[in-house]
Order: sequence, then C-alpha cells, then structure tokens
Amino acid sequence: MATAGQSERSRSARRVIVLRHGETDHNARGVWQGQIDSDLSSLGREQARTAALALAAYRPALVVASDLKRAAETGDEVARACDAPITYDRRWREIHVGQWAGLTAAEVNAEYPEERLRHLRGEDFRRGVDGEALSDVAQRVRGALDELLDALGPGETAVVATHGVTGRVVIAELVDLDRLTAWRVLGGFGNCHWAEVVEAETGWRIQTWNVGA
Repeated sequence: MATAGQSERSRSARRVIVLRHGETDHNARGVWQGQIDSDLSSLGREQARTAALALAAYRPALVVASDLKRAAETGDEVARACDAPITYDRRWREIHVGQWAGLTAAEVNAEYPEERLRHLRGEDFRRGVDGEALSDVAQRVRGALDELLDALGPGETAVVATHGVTGRVVIAELVDLDRLTAWRVLGGFGNCHWAEVVEAETGWRIQTWNVGA
C-alpha cells in the first residue's frame, strides 16, 4: 500500500511523453525521410487524432513539436485535443540522413551496405555520408530538452511531438543512458506511438515504451 508520502510524490512527479509523428506516404513506401518535409498521409492524420484523444487523459500542460510538417501536424492534433499551448522548434527535427534522403530502404541497403549495418548497430557516424551522427542529434536536442524541463512545473506533463530516431535520442538523454546501449535495448517507435518518462527521486525513468492508442 502506498504511503501518504509516496502518493504525494506521485502527484508531484513531472512527466514527458515523447511521441513519434503519424504516418507519411514516405513511411508507407519505406523511403528514408530524415529532414525531408513530408505531410501526414490520410492514415497519419487519423493516427494523430486517435493518439491525441488518448494523450488528453494526461492533461499535458504544454506541447512542443519539431517544425517539420509531419511532427508539427501531429503536435497540433494533441494540442487541440488537450487545449494546451504548442511551440515548434527545429531542434526536435529528425536526424539528417544526408544522401540517404529520398532513397528506399532497399536502395540504401544496396548502395550503402556497410553504413546501413553500422546504423542498425547504433554506431555514432554521419548517416548518408554528409548527414548527422547520433551525437550530433543529442547535442542539438539537449538545449531544447533542458528548456522544456525548466518550463515544466511539479506534477505537469509535456508532450514532445518528434521523430523516430530523435525520439530515441531524447529518451537516452533524459534517463542518462549511453546512446549505444539505448539503441541496442530500446526498439523503434511505431507511427504515433509514444514513451512516457517519469521523474523519480533518483532521476528520470521510462514508465512505458512504444505505446499506441
């Protein structure tokens, strides 16, 4: 049975929900997007609306989103359903995949087989020759994450509408997990799936992972 002190800590705990955007036509066709600015597909818009209704139960105090349309549109749905303010920030963008952008998974496998294996292993190298490494993404999101936590009061929840790779990096930064381990033990996010990270006495911990409505 929870003590009064434990119940009070639970009520005052802050939460961050990291949400991947809804499906795009590129997702459906297996095309690497990176920072290509794709719209949500009709299915993606439906996924965003459904996820937004589920996340309304958390009563988020604020929503932040990548400025790329697929994440911004997803964040808009959440903010609307939750009657919460939303801000857009390029620091939450997906990893830049350089010359892989616009290629299908099969094309990347054929043209960049060694680099594709390095990506699957979670190694820290520039994707697509001249894109970003995971460490670049971590450096990019760190300031945005710190600003978000500074704005989040006791007991409040924030939703971050972002992208698959960036979402995993954000979680690793938040729970202080090294990126290689995080990549190995944390699977990817489905479209409009999310992770819930809760602040405890000893730091942040992952409470749910890859949850869908």
